[in-house]
Amino acid sequence: MWAASFEDGVATPFHASVMGDEPEYVVTGLPALDGSSGVLLLSDPYSFPTDIVLDALAQDAPTVPVLGGIASARTAAGDAALFCGEDVCDSGAVGVRLSGVEMLPCVSQGAAPIGREMTITAAEGNVIHELAGRPALEMLQVIIAELSPREQGLVAGGLLIGMVIDGGKPEYEQGDFLVRGVLGADSQSGSLVVGAPVEAGQVVRLHARDARSADEDLHQALKLRVQALAGEQPAGALVFTCNGRGSAMFGIPDHDVEAIGHELGGAPAAGFFAAGEIGPVGGRSFLHGFTATLAVFPRGS
Repeated sequence: MWAASFEDGVATPFHASVMGDEPEYVVTGLPALDGSSGVLLLSDPYSFPTDIVLDALAQDAPTVPVLGGIASARTAAGDAALFCGEDVCDSGAVGVRLSGVEMLPCVSQGAAPIGREMTITAAEGNVIHELAGRPALEMLQVIIAELSPREQGLVAGGLLIGMVIDGGKPEYEQGDFLVRGVLGADSQSGSLVVGAPVEAGQVVRLHARDARSADEDLHQALKLRVQALAGEQPAGALVFTCNGRGSAMFGIPDHDVEAIGHELGGAPAAGFFAAGEIGPVGGRSFLHGFTATLAVFPRGS
């Protein structure tokens, strides 16, 4: 095992494995995150419960951002091929614990908020029973009827809902919402099933995904990181972008890397296509889809 040194920090790699079955998973190999400035994580989708581990990390180290992605390719034998130093691991997850290395997370979920905000007034698990005191499905139909014809067309292509994770702001912007799909509805009860746990009091808003909104979202997210750096070009960035983006979403290759190069002033960037991307929303790291996540490193890191 080796550790790479930065100017004033250290990047220490690790290999994490899982033993047992759900819900009795035992994860070994994860480093203690006390004093860490961030974690980069690459996991195998078949042998590592990324969602569950991210939930545990959010409890143990809520202020430490985790970025990375899910391996999107396998060896000819069908195994994972995760590299940790000079070792090749066929299962689990590999990553790097950063200590004393400043890292700015950047998450572009590629979806734009539409319609008005609503507050969940009754929910259980990942089921929304009521929105604004009315059956959730009924309220959803009201909101969709208020949309423009273009927005209704986007919703028809796939209904998404954004949930505010870190409440208490006077206004919520695009990056404040965790975007998940609407998985189903019960016409009798009027309830909606969504792709994440929800609770009463959460603010939600419909979202739509298309090439234009995804492009605007990425450029805006990058501009905010440059503002955080007072306009200074970063030292570089690591990029984890969905393998469903690129030509499939934008109609042209290299969209994300060209946007990154433009907004970050030509700073060097490297990374991976992923089958799921990891990055923080509202101060907590989640697993996403159709997303571009970046670890941006300021100069002096």
